[in-house]
Amino acid sequence: MPICVLHFPGADTEAEIRAEELQLCQATADVSAGQARLRNQECLLADMTAGSRAVPEAERFVALLKGCLVEWERHRVLIEQRLAYLKDRHRREVQS
Repeated sequence: MPICVLHFPGADTEAEIRAEELQLCQATADVSAGQARLRNQECLLADMTAGSRAVPEAERFVALLKGCLVEWERHRVLIEQRLAYLKDRHRREVQS
């Protein structure tokens, strides 16, 4: 027996919006955790350099963490932009 599936305007977009909102929550958590890791590493680096020790590996690690954090923040912005686009598209689908 065939199954009848009702489809209403904007249903697919609503699912995409929910998925992007979950991605945004995860990205926000990742950025927050990354900021905490960076602060921790900067404190450790400050402690190491206070003892007049050369620590190029630790300095490089902090620089890499900063670069990663910049990319995570950019990714979060892209998700926000995608979410805004989907919400606008959903509004137009429902109105039509």
